[in-house]
Amino acid sequence: MKEITKIVVPVDLEQHTQKLVDFAIYIAKKMGVHLSFIHVTEFYAAGDMMLGSPSLETINQERIVRAKEVMANLIADNKSQYENISGIVYKGEVVETIVKFAEEEDAGLVIIGTHGAKGLEKILLGSVAERVLKAVHCPTMTMNPYK
Repeated sequence: MKEITKIVVPVDLEQHTQKLVDFAIYIAKKMGVHLSFIHVTEFYAAGDMMLGSPSLETINQERIVRAKEVMANLIADNKSQYENISGIVYKGEVVETIVKFAEEEDAGLVIIGTHGAKGLEKILLGSVAERVLKAVHCPTMTMNPYK
């Protein structure tokens, strides 16, 4: 079995992100490994734009800038709990980008939050956590920060 030296944690930077961050830091401390947070922003497509709204490129760029600010704050706010953390923001398809990042980082573990979607919600939206779990090269741990 390969030694785990890095944990990758995808975050959505929403309301319950800190619960996932706290859990990941707890695990990383116990294992003494690097913790790498990733946020992926999917760009809006032309079909998503409403009449009279700002340009699509402007909206997408603002979302990236905001995500980078939130990620920087997340890292700064949690450095006192655990020094060995980093964070990055990418644009792209969420699942594909997370899987590629975990591979490039040679992650030994992925800790991912799940919303616990069921029924019609899961059918319509799918589960990012489930798709990452099926595609990533290393073990994956899920955590429901909404509970």
